[in-house]
Amino acid sequence: MAANGSDILVIGAGVIGACTAYELSTRGHSVTLIDQGDVCAGSSYGNAGLIVPSHCVPLSEPGIVKQGLKWMLDPESPFYIKPRLDRDLISWLWKFNRSCTDAHVAKATPVLREMHLNSLERYETFAEHLDFSYEHKGSFYACNTEAGLEHKIEDARIAGRTGIRTETLGPEEIAKLVPETPVSAVGGVFYPEDAHLQPAQFVRAIANEGRSKGTTIESNCQVLGFESSGRKVNAARTTRGDFQADTVILAAGSWSPAVVMDLGLKLPIQPAKGYSITFKRPPNCPSLPMMMTETKVGVTPMADTFRFAGTLELAGLNLTINQRRVQSILNAMPSYFPEMSADKMELIEIWRGLRPCTPDGLPLLGRTDAYDNLIIGAGHATIGISLGPESGRILSQIVEGREISYDTAALSPDRFA
Repeated sequence: MAANGSDILVIGAGVIGACTAYELSTRGHSVTLIDQGDVCAGSSYGNAGLIVPSHCVPLSEPGIVKQGLKWMLDPESPFYIKPRLDRDLISWLWKFNRSCTDAHVAKATPVLREMHLNSLERYETFAEHLDFSYEHKGSFYACNTEAGLEHKIEDARIAGRTGIRTETLGPEEIAKLVPETPVSAVGGVFYPEDAHLQPAQFVRAIANEGRSKGTTIESNCQVLGFESSGRKVNAARTTRGDFQADTVILAAGSWSPAVVMDLGLKLPIQPAKGYSITFKRPPNCPSLPMMMTETKVGVTPMADTFRFAGTLELAGLNLTINQRRVQSILNAMPSYFPEMSADKMELIEIWRGLRPCTPDGLPLLGRTDAYDNLIIGAGHATIGISLGPESGRILSQIVEGREISYDTAALSPDRFA
C-alpha cells in the first residue's frame, strides 16, 4: 500500500489540532490533519464556548479534594467518579491529590493566565476575517449562597494577583448587568476580559482556513498504530493507509493515551465526560455567559441558541448519556433563574463529550523524551477552546525550534514520569 507523505502529521481535528495545522500551514509547512471522525467531532463541538482568562486557577486547587469527596459518588453531583478498579485512574487521582497545593497554584496560574490572554488576542484577530459567532462581553459567576460567594471572591483574588481584572457585584449591580431576566444571587464576580463564541463554527472555520493555505484534511481516518525505529516515528498506520511525516503531533484529546499506547507511552490523561443542552434562544436569555457557581453549570448565549453545560464525570472512554446527569444540569436553572424553565424552551440538542484532563490542570505541550519527532498537544480539560489558538502557536514554535515564552517544564508531557 502506497504511503501518504507530508512534513507534519497532526492527529486530531479538534480545536488544538485545527489551530496547530493552521499555524503551520500559514508558515509554509506541508501539513496533513487526520481525525477518526470529522473536523470538530469530539469535545470541541458541544462545549460552553468560553474564552476564559478567569479560569487561570487550575482545576487541582487546595480544597477541591475535600469538596470532591462529598460529590464523587453522587451521580447527580457536579463531579462524579464511576466506581471501578482502574490502575490508570487510581494513579491519576493520586497525582491529582499531590497537585492540590498552594505552591502548584502559584506556579500554574501565571502560565494559564498568559495562555488565555494570548488566545483571546488571537480570537479578536480571527473574528475580523473568519465567519463564526464571537462576542467579547465578559462573564459573570452568580453565587446564591454566602459560602459560594466567599469562595468565588477568593478565586478572584488569586486571579487578580496575576493581573486578571475582576469586579465583585451585589444584587442591584447584577440586575443592571443582566437586565434580561431576574437572577437569584446574593452576589457574584464579573470577569470583563472573558469572551464567548460558537465553538463548532470556529473550529470548522479555522480548519477551512488551514485548508486554504495547503493543509490536507482526512476525515474518518483512525490511527491503528505506528511504525518506528529507534527514537523516530516513521509512519502512522491508519484505516486509510499509512501516513509518513518528518514530525508527528498528537492532538487527539481524550483518545491520546490509547493512540500512543502502541509506542509504549503512558500519558496521564483521564477522559472527563461533560454534557450540554442547547435550546433555541428565548426572549429573556442573558446576553453574556454566566456560571451558576454552586452547581458548576454554565450558560452561554450563542447566536440564536442558548446552551447549558456542566458536570465532570470520570467514567473512562464512555460516551453513553446518563439522563440523571442531564437532569441535574436542568435542575440548577430555577435556583438562579426563577423566571426561566426548560419546559418553556425549544430543545435543539443534548450532547456529551470527553474532556482530556491531566492531574495538575495544565495541558501537555512539548516533545517526548522517548521520540525525537513526536510532539504532544493534549490534556486541555475544560478549557481547550480558550487555550486553542495559543496552543497551536506554541506547538508550531516547538516544531520550528523557536523560543517559547512559557515555563516548558510546567507543560512537558514527561513531567509526571
